[in-house]
Amino acid sequence: MKKDIIIIGAGVVGLMCAYSLHKAGRKVTIIDEGDISDCTSFGNAGLLSAFDKAPLSNPGVVLDTLKLMLKGESPVTIHPKLDYKLFRWLFKFVQNANENRVKKTLALFEKYGQNTIDLYKKMQEEDNLDFDFHHDGMLSVFTEQKSYDKKLSMYKVADNEIFQIIDKTKIKDYLPCANDKIKGAILFKRNAHLDPKRVMLELKNYLSSNGVEFILNEKIIDIKFKDSNVSSISSSSNTYEAQRYIMSTGYQTLLADIRKQELIMTPAKGYSLTFTMPKEFQAKTSTLFADLFLIMTPRRDDVRLTSKLELGSTNPKVVEKQINSIMENFKKYTIPFEIQNIKQWSGFRPLTPNDMPLIGRDEQYNNLFYAMGLGWLGMTFAPSVAEILKEMIIKDLANKNCDDVLLFSGFYQG
Repeated sequence: MKKDIIIIGAGVVGLMCAYSLHKAGRKVTIIDEGDISDCTSFGNAGLLSAFDKAPLSNPGVVLDTLKLMLKGESPVTIHPKLDYKLFRWLFKFVQNANENRVKKTLALFEKYGQNTIDLYKKMQEEDNLDFDFHHDGMLSVFTEQKSYDKKLSMYKVADNEIFQIIDKTKIKDYLPCANDKIKGAILFKRNAHLDPKRVMLELKNYLSSNGVEFILNEKIIDIKFKDSNVSSISSSSNTYEAQRYIMSTGYQTLLADIRKQELIMTPAKGYSLTFTMPKEFQAKTSTLFADLFLIMTPRRDDVRLTSKLELGSTNPKVVEKQINSIMENFKKYTIPFEIQNIKQWSGFRPLTPNDMPLIGRDEQYNNLFYAMGLGWLGMTFAPSVAEILKEMIIKDLANKNCDDVLLFSGFYQG
């Protein structure tokens, strides 16, 4: 029997698409190669960072990264290899690291970031979902005086609803474990944070309990086409047919490759450390060490550190050298305290060269949609992306008739 909508991939974007479509009255089937217990979305920092935070591709990022490399604090590792796709991605990334691109990106981040925060609140209120959600801002701390001064110059006009400059003597009120090497901090009040594990498990349980079909531990390895539609998808043992398909496969591009749709996207390996620490030293809210590409997120039962950007790696395992580097960088700017129950994680995020997700309808096959390429911003934008896809499907919109796709999709942003 032909299904209504099949979503391939059960990361946060896939689950959010299922949630939005289910709420709109559609019958949804989710197929995933795992069991939704430890996919990439589980390793997210949990920082909803749509406001007052520069995108990855920003002016000066290359030079700043080289300087950090010389200091031994760089979060970036590029594994040299002859890979046309990686070189193309790097070239596009450098092209997009300019003032005009960043200005546009920040405006879009604010628009869809606010949509996301509103949607998270609505989901918790309407369906009693427990995301451990806190809308209490993001503390951005600076370990370099030059970058702190540059950021301050952007916030000369006081606006108590948007930000608060934290005097160096008061940083410990927000980050009790900070030491005196930190140059300054700004609290950006519009950001929020949550617990990615709770988001994933709460969504899975809600969807399962409300009729969404899950086919787990089954990897889709083939996609067939007939005329202007996808006719079926297949695993090694089963074939599935549906009216519409959403490709939400994270960094994996096998199905897009079969479709001969070249996605300008690269797998970026990141790391997280989750641990317990004395409550009196925990950060009061999510904290970005802006010069180190390191995020510290307090949670109900523990704390998470997230960092590192490895390009060109195919090794899925945790590399102890990277874990040690994260801890060394963190400890340079914090006082000593006891860390217990450490859990290490690494995973690949689908990263586009301009920080824009790849969303929209396939231009050749009418019943195929894309929802991928969110990189580290899966939790930040997944609800907004899901709403965009829902509107496209419910109203049967072409890309050109969907303003959100034209605005926010990397397919239309160069």
